[in-house]
Amino acid sequence: MKKNRAVAARTSIDPEYDFSRGQRGEYAGRYAGGSNVVVLDPSVAKIFLDSASVNDALRGLVRIADCSRKAHPR
Repeated sequence: MKKNRAVAARTSIDPEYDFSRGQRGEYAGRYAGGSNVVVLDPSVAKIFLDSASVNDALRGLVRIADCSRKAHPR
């Protein structure tokens, strides 16, 4: 009996979730390729329109950090 309740709890979905337009396995290939998931704070997410803009901003910060390290060797 205990197992059945645990399985039922994991498989039941609240009515507020609508998966009628969902597509099974849409991101499976990307996940299998080894992508990282990062959750942005809502205030930060308002600034960036898509993942490409986030990546561009981070690449810019990496370039700045590289220049800073080269200018000030330890």
